[in-house]
Amino acid sequence: MNFDYTDEQIMFRNMAREFAQREIAPVTTEDDRGGHFRREIIEKMGALGLCGAPIPREYGGLGTDYITYTLICEEIARVSASVFTTITVHVSTFQIAILLWGNEEQKRKYLPKATTGEMIGCFGLTEPNIGSDAANMETTARKDGKEWALDGNKMWITNGGVAGLAIVAAQTDKAKRHRGITSFLVEKGTPGFSSKDIENKLGLHACNTAELILQNCRVPEESILGQVGDGFKVMMSTLDCGRVSIASGSVGVAQASIDAATKYAQERIQFGKPIASFQLVQEMLVDMIVETEAARFLVHHAAFLKDKGEPFTREASIAKVFASDVAQRSAMKAIKVHGGYGYSGEYPVERYYRDAMAMVLYEGTTEIQKLVIGRETLGISAVS
Repeated sequence: MNFDYTDEQIMFRNMAREFAQREIAPVTTEDDRGGHFRREIIEKMGALGLCGAPIPREYGGLGTDYITYTLICEEIARVSASVFTTITVHVSTFQIAILLWGNEEQKRKYLPKATTGEMIGCFGLTEPNIGSDAANMETTARKDGKEWALDGNKMWITNGGVAGLAIVAAQTDKAKRHRGITSFLVEKGTPGFSSKDIENKLGLHACNTAELILQNCRVPEESILGQVGDGFKVMMSTLDCGRVSIASGSVGVAQASIDAATKYAQERIQFGKPIASFQLVQEMLVDMIVETEAARFLVHHAAFLKDKGEPFTREASIAKVFASDVAQRSAMKAIKVHGGYGYSGEYPVERYYRDAMAMVLYEGTTEIQKLVIGRETLGISAVS
């Protein structure tokens, strides 16, 4: 593994960094406080290719490697975890699922619209009563002639209220449990398909989160992603990609915490000198720096394995566990460095902490990641 970034990787990282500072940073606080989702930001990212970086050029993407994509994710999350979350679901779980499992017609129909930001996608897996136990999902799909009728609810779906297309997992044969799950492509406007935005979240205020509602929602046979019964494999393969990108976003939040704490420590005067001169403040900053650097290398290792075409499930979970915890710890230390000001909305560190809380939950909780790491290490199957 080469630890030096290529010229292309540096170019795309800098492009993402400049875009985030120019287009996202000026409205981040306002959007967080108002819970405002800006579609125009996604469209502008799409115009630069940042909405489909790892997607092949033949489908409208940039065709970058996954390490480049993690660098883009880090830079966006460094400014706004909300915009990052919108993008990571749109790319890592939605577009990657279609790329890996879609037929040529599905790829040609949907990916070019997604990579340009013309259409936003979502991934419907979690349900009101089903989270980590995905094999026991309650949403069903019943074959009726040449159509499938979907019934059920999906909960906590990122982009659910703004998506033009949803990937929805449903039980087509409950007796087969995980082998009886099928993934469907459901377009916005399909009769029986609606959404309801979820409000009053702890963090990620500028990212749309919704409940998907399916009531006798009828879709054609050609809407199946992969084959009947492939749904569980679709979910697991894309979640690995999503976990790497969530880890990279966590690194971005941790780095933002370092940036803010360093700046404040150099400016805040106590006892006649900057608090940066106090050894215990330096210790907090050093802890943040060391852990963030370690998290970044774990992210790149998982992305490196993916780029080589090697298994990376274990490494993706390791990166997510560590990086999401680092994001939390770094944001907390940044608040401590800021003292009482860190507890207020006058500085961004309280937002970093609220947003970091989501990182340990979505794409599989920390506890689930530990189960994955244990199973992969011991060679134990995740399902019976």
